[in-house]
Amino acid sequence: MPVHDDRRWFEFITLEGAQAGLSWETILRKREAYRRAFKGFEPARVARFGARDVARLLADEGIVRNRMKIDSAISNAKQFLAIQKEFGSFDEYIWRFVGGRPRINKWRTFDQLPARTAESDALSKELMGRGFRFVGSTICYAMMQATGMVNDHLVSCERYKALARVA
Repeated sequence: MPVHDDRRWFEFITLEGAQAGLSWETILRKREAYRRAFKGFEPARVARFGARDVARLLADEGIVRNRMKIDSAISNAKQFLAIQKEFGSFDEYIWRFVGGRPRINKWRTFDQLPARTAESDALSKELMGRGFRFVGSTICYAMMQATGMVNDHLVSCERYKALARVA
């Protein structure tokens, strides 16, 4: 379903970054621990995390204890807040990359699904230019799929039909 809530957007950016190099199943099993560890994904709170918070997170067995991913989540929170200030909301900012509406693809087989697109390339480049980390094009495309910016369900899938009506 299309996401239009900034806290959910920050959750997806954080989880997608944590997932880099790992399976989605691993991250989904850790999602509740991430919610606790990252204060309900409130970007203003995460942006204020300091050395003690980083130490706490590195000791938290419920999340991926990778210093670069933890540091990036904190840094990304700061950049997220800057985008909110500039655009009024992160939601307003990010939906511009698909013209404000979900892209409805018409894939018939799994091998047609792309790992990245021109839109995810543009989003990745823009986010990196703003100082975000762990936002490569493939990560951005996965986030676009997960947040309803693109409907990549096969046309034979029931979810495809239901989500096509939402767009």
